[in-house]
Amino acid sequence: MTKARAVRFLPITLASVLFLSACDQTTEPGSAAVASEDVQQQFIANITAHCGKAFEGEVVSDDTDDSVWQQRLVMHIRDCAVDEVKIPLHVGEDRSRTWVISETDTGLQLQHIHLHEDGTPDATSPYGGHTNEPGTANQQAFPVDEASKTIFAANNLIASQQNTWTITFIDDNTFSYQLSRPGRLFEVHFDLTKPVDVPPPAWGYEPDAQ
Repeated sequence: MTKARAVRFLPITLASVLFLSACDQTTEPGSAAVASEDVQQQFIANITAHCGKAFEGEVVSDDTDDSVWQQRLVMHIRDCAVDEVKIPLHVGEDRSRTWVISETDTGLQLQHIHLHEDGTPDATSPYGGHTNEPGTANQQAFPVDEASKTIFAANNLIASQQNTWTITFIDDNTFSYQLSRPGRLFEVHFDLTKPVDVPPPAWGYEPDAQ
């Protein structure tokens, strides 16, 4: 009788174990969103770890061979907060460009601010993209957003309506900025092991403004 009871109750015991195991593996509601937010906050933190420093860049891919990008490139990780970082990009003597990476309610946004020497905005400024995926602490991709598509259309930059910008920490020593779209690939690497002298402020610079 004892053996019969043991056999009879064995399936119930196994079912209970499997059920409890499944419960343990269930993801709590909202935890995926929290994980995504943590990853993107860590991405910003990885950038702000270099706050106040400037680094020289090298073009590693440019299928247009634009002579503009053969000048000295310096990015300055200038203004840093928990939810936003501003990075001027100096191209030769041109100090018109600033990247702004910031948190939104749904992810991260990358904007390109272009100001003329007198501080007035370029006709295309600002433009950029917004994350569609959580990404990782070392890489975030920013497909072009709808507002930027409208700006590009108004300025007859139709090809740019397919832009995706990707910022990557390739390793602890290398920061990468990439622009890609069909028929176009542009990428710059910055050596994080060799800080350079901080450049003059970007044109139109104000500490609390974009």
